[in-house]
Amino acid sequence: MTPRKLKFSKKLRVPKRDFEMKFAKKGYKYIAGIDEVGRAPWAGPVVAAAVILSSKRIHKIRDSKLLNHEERRLLAQKIIKESISYSIYFSSHYQIDNLGIHQATILAFKKALRNLKSRTDMVLVDAFKIPRLNIPHLPIIKGDTNCYSIAAASIIAKVARDNYMIELSEVYPQYDWQNNKGYPSPKHKEALKKFGPSPFHRRSFAPIAKFYR
Repeated sequence: MTPRKLKFSKKLRVPKRDFEMKFAKKGYKYIAGIDEVGRAPWAGPVVAAAVILSSKRIHKIRDSKLLNHEERRLLAQKIIKESISYSIYFSSHYQIDNLGIHQATILAFKKALRNLKSRTDMVLVDAFKIPRLNIPHLPIIKGDTNCYSIAAASIIAKVARDNYMIELSEVYPQYDWQNNKGYPSPKHKEALKKFGPSPFHRRSFAPIAKFYR
């Protein structure tokens, strides 16, 4: 079977490798891009992905939000196959409730970086400053739009989290997670009114916390 070719609008911005090239010229060899997905949903984990790309450029990489599900899925497979190393970490809804969404995200970043099988010389991260990280790192505003390796990480993280929420939707179909991925869509809100929260909802989030008062 001939692999499907991805077609993209020329209007969509493709990240350049300026950041990676800049640090490579300074002697940094293993440069990891890192990003997260899932801070805003009312249910499920926040997921971070870290990836160290090879020198081979994957031309279709861009911010995961600019791609549809099938484009992300195919690109994630290619990124994983051609990367030097990649890692994904899920901070669960329990960790979000216990630590808060910000600290749960920082935890996911650190765990994803720690689980990389390659040495890491430099980290490029979307907007976040990661405290007490013993690796040089640069927070980049709109990193998933402007930085090639962060965009790659955003794709891997998005596909991993979406797949997880689709699996959960088979057990809890009433919340329509296969479509909304835990975000507060009208069907999700209506199901909460009718059925109340599931065990995978984030109790620390105000719209869910009110069910436990």
